[in-house]
Amino acid sequence: MPESWTNKDERQYEHIRDHLREDGKKPKTAQEIAARTVNKQRRQEGRTPNKTTQGTGNPNRPLEQRTRDEVYNRAKALEIDGRSTMNKAELIKAIRAQQG
Repeated sequence: MPESWTNKDERQYEHIRDHLREDGKKPKTAQEIAARTVNKQRRQEGRTPNKTTQGTGNPNRPLEQRTRDEVYNRAKALEIDGRSTMNKAELIKAIRAQQG
């Protein structure tokens, strides 16, 4: 269990992992999916120190001065299709096209 996980996080992880194993997932795959699920929940609740995967950056800064993750999160908020395969420049172009 990672140090920052609570007892509730650990119980959730074990429950998800065990359920996936019952559904026939390989042990390593079940562990990875369970850990990612718990970490996603923690991130959404703001309980993770990983700032690179959160937020869209300072709205007063141009898109070019934001990180790729911040630009990606902005594209996600705008529901831009194909964003996961785009680089930063492509994301910026798609955001500007959507905003008119």
